[in-house]
Amino acid sequence: MTEASNGVLNPTELDTANFSWRRFGGLWRTTGILIPFLVLFITLAIANGQFLTRQNLVVNILYLQAPILIIAAAGTLVLIAGGLDLSVAATFVLAEDVAAGVALHSNPIFAVILALLCGAVVGLVNGFVVAYLRINALIATLAMSFVVAGIAEVATNNTFYSLFDRPSLGKFATQDFLGAQSAIWIALVVVVILGLTLWRSTFGRYVFAAGGNAEAARLAGVRVSRVRITTFVLSGTAAALAGVISLAQTLTTTPYSNESSLAFTVLAGIVVGGTSIVGGDGSVTRTVIGTLFIALIQNGFDLLQFNTFYIPLVTGVILIVAVSLDVWLRQRRR
Repeated sequence: MTEASNGVLNPTELDTANFSWRRFGGLWRTTGILIPFLVLFITLAIANGQFLTRQNLVVNILYLQAPILIIAAAGTLVLIAGGLDLSVAATFVLAEDVAAGVALHSNPIFAVILALLCGAVVGLVNGFVVAYLRINALIATLAMSFVVAGIAEVATNNTFYSLFDRPSLGKFATQDFLGAQSAIWIALVVVVILGLTLWRSTFGRYVFAAGGNAEAARLAGVRVSRVRITTFVLSGTAAALAGVISLAQTLTTTPYSNESSLAFTVLAGIVVGGTSIVGGDGSVTRTVIGTLFIALIQNGFDLLQFNTFYIPLVTGVILIVAVSLDVWLRQRRR
């Protein structure tokens, strides 16, 4: 290694070092979550004979995680574009209440459509506040979560709906097709559409540009504000869709207090999947793996009869490691 008189690397060596760190960072973001996912999957398969059963893999994991996967897939676009949506839990609950209230007196299809529209409106307001009022996304969406939760509580008079007398909405999530429930297929369709949109479309390139360098994107003609608003609308709609699916699975609405941690569960799956917390980098596919990785941890605790009180602790540690690694890789690439 040659050194200049001041003891630093010469430009050629510096460029080589930076290139190596960029390659390492890109490799880690591409395969980093896949390795621990496979290790955990194989470990659970060996440790417990019930793990590889259809009941466990299809029902206990995929079916129950379908709403989370839908929200996380859309939330990935928000985070890549430089935003953050903490209002998804409140939107989720609002959609449940709207769909249940309408389904009790009207066609279930109309109930689903109206719930999705409510989610889209929440996302639109979030996007407008963040993009045009220039309010920090964390503060704006956190405040919106309280507003939306309050609206849901006032609109329902703090009453929880039950659809056991009108179970037709349940088919929206529980209809069996090719050995899997419709909730799983809906989640798969959403994930594929959003993944292809991000990976192959012009809008997807704009999302990366908006989060990577907003000012450069504006100079290049990208309407950054519109792009970010669109991602928030997608996030709100996805949260509403997840709420409808959850309602169809249980046929009962849930209080906001029971779902208040949903936003952080979703965020954990996105970040553990390798999406940068500051925007500009991410993948829907890796978000799916990250979300399922956290689901495997929860499932493993249940199968191995470990104390489930430790699940939040383990999830929190994993999230801290993922964020720390993201920050470290960004610093090394500078």
